[in-house]
Amino acid sequence: MADASTPNGSTDDGQAWQPQRKSIALVDDDRNILTTLSISLQAEGFTTRVYTDGETALKALLENPPDLAIFDIKMPRMDGLRLLQALREQSSLPVIFLTSKDEEPDEALGLAMGADDYITKPFSQRLLVARIRAILRRSELVKATPEETPQEDLPEPVVRGRLHLDPARHQVTWDDKPVSLTVTEFLILEAMATRPGVVKSRNQLMDAAYSDDIYVDDRTIDSHIKRLRRKFRTVDPEFAAIDTLYGAGYSFSDG
Repeated sequence: MADASTPNGSTDDGQAWQPQRKSIALVDDDRNILTTLSISLQAEGFTTRVYTDGETALKALLENPPDLAIFDIKMPRMDGLRLLQALREQSSLPVIFLTSKDEEPDEALGLAMGADDYITKPFSQRLLVARIRAILRRSELVKATPEETPQEDLPEPVVRGRLHLDPARHQVTWDDKPVSLTVTEFLILEAMATRPGVVKSRNQLMDAAYSDDIYVDDRTIDSHIKRLRRKFRTVDPEFAAIDTLYGAGYSFSDG
């Protein structure tokens, strides 16, 4: 059940929100952690919303998305992995996982499923805030709108055959049909589509999609590629524009 209020009076219905402040949703069954994180993040200038179970959080995150969400993995009813899986079917909201030291396989699985980062408990508040700001900056760069950016600084759309990728609006279409991608998926696709036919190694795709202080392994990039193909095949079952060169990496074909 959602704990609708947070220590400084922010509310889940959004009435106390300040539009210029970034909103963070916290999902954890430990109310002490929720209270501590809320106080800490609000002191850093964020607004917060808290939820104590995944099912309640999922409904709220889809109906009224924050700027970023932080999930604990181990929760009753719907754990963080299941929550992320359900969220990713409808949303590209940036997500950070909170994990314990013995949950390394869950960390890798969470990144592969579309999480943007993870923090291992116990963690410093300073580290968490730094990770949050890094992801929000990356998200803003991808999603910056023409109204917020001088015309001469806007990135040009990438058009490759049936693909239209617009970095200024974080929009992707295939045959004029929209394809919803997370920030990480968008950056991986952009890295390949800007140089069609050129094989990008997994390391190059990691560099394009993740900041230097986030470690991911080869399997994570492979999982993102699988998710990209699956999403494009929902609008075109014959989609085959992402090629695999085994042992070398991936490329985008605009033919």
